[in-house]
Amino acid sequence: MGENVIDRGTMIRTIVLTLALINQFLTAFGLTKIPGTSDEQILVVSTIITSVTAIIAWFKNNYLTVKGKKQKEVLQKNDLTNAK
Repeated sequence: MGENVIDRGTMIRTIVLTLALINQFLTAFGLTKIPGTSDEQILVVSTIITSVTAIIAWFKNNYLTVKGKKQKEVLQKNDLTNAK
């Protein structure tokens, strides 16, 4: 599987860094800062990432797409699943 997957911690740190840089830019030009403390911002970002990850995992682990339904048929045909 040649997928390049970024781990959750790296993704959170990258997003928090981006928020910090945006906040610094806004502060430098006298504009409104991003509300909340650093911990609150991390909590919001973490919650968003967890929610998105959960939805993606649910979608990919259920046979909702045409491709997924074909995969389920192949698994059932070869008796490789408990789903009947």
